[in-house]
Amino acid sequence: MTTPFPFTAVVGQDDLRLALLLNAVSPAVGGVLVRGEKGTAKSTAVRALSALLPAVPVVAGCRFSCDPAAPDPGCPDGPHEDTAGTLRPARMVELPVGASEDRLVGALDIERALAEGVKAFEPGLLADAHRGILYVDEVNLLHDHLVDLLLDAAAMGASYVEREGVSVRHASKFLLVGTMNPEEGELRPQLLDRFGLTVEVAASREPDQRVEVVRRRLAYDDDPAGFAARWADEESAVRQRIVAARELLPSVRLGDGALRQIAATCAAFEVDGMRADIVMARTATALAAWAGRTDVLAEDVRQAALLALPHRRRRNPFDAPGLDEDKLDETLEEFGGPDDDPDPDPDPGPDGPGGGGGQPDPGDAPQGDGDTAARPETGENGQPHPGEQAPARASEPFRTKVLSVPGIGEGAAGRRSRARTEHGRTTGARRPRGTLTKLHLAATVRAAAPRQRARGRSGAGLVVRRDDLRQATREGREGNLVLFVVDASGSMAARQRMGAVKGAVLSLLLDAYQRRDKVGLVTFRGAAAEVALPPTSSVDAAAARLETLPTGGRTPLAAGLLRAHEVLRVERLRDPARRPLVVLVTDGRATGGPEPVALAGRAARLFAADGVASVVVDCESGPVRLGLAGRLAAELGGTPVTLDELRADSIAGLVKDVQRRAA
Repeated sequence: MTTPFPFTAVVGQDDLRLALLLNAVSPAVGGVLVRGEKGTAKSTAVRALSALLPAVPVVAGCRFSCDPAAPDPGCPDGPHEDTAGTLRPARMVELPVGASEDRLVGALDIERALAEGVKAFEPGLLADAHRGILYVDEVNLLHDHLVDLLLDAAAMGASYVEREGVSVRHASKFLLVGTMNPEEGELRPQLLDRFGLTVEVAASREPDQRVEVVRRRLAYDDDPAGFAARWADEESAVRQRIVAARELLPSVRLGDGALRQIAATCAAFEVDGMRADIVMARTATALAAWAGRTDVLAEDVRQAALLALPHRRRRNPFDAPGLDEDKLDETLEEFGGPDDDPDPDPDPGPDGPGGGGGQPDPGDAPQGDGDTAARPETGENGQPHPGEQAPARASEPFRTKVLSVPGIGEGAAGRRSRARTEHGRTTGARRPRGTLTKLHLAATVRAAAPRQRARGRSGAGLVVRRDDLRQATREGREGNLVLFVVDASGSMAARQRMGAVKGAVLSLLLDAYQRRDKVGLVTFRGAAAEVALPPTSSVDAAAARLETLPTGGRTPLAAGLLRAHEVLRVERLRDPARRPLVVLVTDGRATGGPEPVALAGRAARLFAADGVASVVVDCESGPVRLGLAGRLAAELGGTPVTLDELRADSIAGLVKDVQRRAA
């Protein structure tokens, strides 16, 4: 068994360690979401936490970790009566992003259930994680149907497995911890709200701290057991402090003054629902217990707000999470009550006077601005290069209707185009390939019925064999790759027009976020085209690139189309099941080089030959229009729509046009 990296040896990352420790003290806080760039010890800290948790008493032999003091009356391994308990280490169960539904919730033996009426159940990860930690690395990439199952289990504290009327239920209460890199896309709001706390982590920009990180990591890699032994005393001290805080927690008093501050803070920051208030109350209580106090102070409320509110303030995927600390301090001061500080000179807690908010090692706080947005190239004194205009501001985004790819695909689950999926309406049946996941009962009975006499059936039950089982085929929706190809040349540089173009693209990006698409951005201007954003699940990154997009120069339309075609070719090798939709935003003009219009037409016909669905947003304006974008759409085999139509009617009827042209 691999020796984990010691939790106390993690350098810096104060907020991360504090959030994890608060959940160890009070699992009712609701888990932690860790957001940050790669290589910032997110996974290391989470995996190290399990070694600090106290041992868990369980019923001997129970696969569902029932508590001997209060066993689950509906446990599939029960009933547990007068059963001796045993202690085992707390578990940390990892949920892989590509896990199947059966691996998460467990699998029912359908053949035995139909033939013998026996509930033969193999527990899944939700059963393993009961009374422990469920860790999801890259949680933002988790498939939607797994997210739905997690939401159900987190809300009800139980997992249900149902197959054609045969059901199994078991308790599943766990501490949900997720890590993610925001550059790869954001979480669905429903799952985001299920995490009690969130922290942002970044690599330190302080050389001395970075040196210490490398030194400790190299020492651990050379001798994991020896390195862990050197930190054993610190690990033991934190473990004992967690136990002491858990014992103190029921005695902590949350006064009316602290409750007023919590309610006022949540109202001031306009968070949705009441979950934020409850999480803040539990977090502030855990902070007081961690600091060794029995009263919640204003500093606990402030720290709780910084951990519990930032991810609940996002109104759309382009909003950066965060909290205005000046506004927070003003609210706390305004609604501070007489019982905020019952002891004007409290005894120093384990972290210093008043507990210091319970933060471990405050001197190790990481530095860094975290700004990764692309910036336009500039000349001297920060001014744009000659012939290039500064980026225009996008107009207000608006709601769009669905752009879909014709036909039926088999891509990743989403909400855009029709596809054969594991979830959706049943459209037929087939023999299962591998493990049976969705039984088609009628087809199974039809396959087994003609063979009953040959199988010697004598009773009322149906004799079913494995080769009789039929998998239900279902039709749902898939996510697509929406590749934006944006003309940023001089002909598009009129400020009002470019602002409208950016507003339209932002609107489509919002739609792509809601429909779980991947997005990419190719721009062309001057002498060449560039991939401003390779295909990604992060619409935030696409919006940031679009916001800073400069304009000016010639219109190398053919270069833009060829670069987009190359992006699709590479992406098809990486993810062949995900179908693309190209959204070309241009006025149709092409300049630069010999025969630029003819060359652009030849490049467009490459997309038509590959059967790529496309939409051309015609940005031509003025009383005299050349209709070049419409001709380009014909070469692409796509659908033209003017910029005015895109904004005014929210692309009404565009889906029908795309499907009609593909027919």
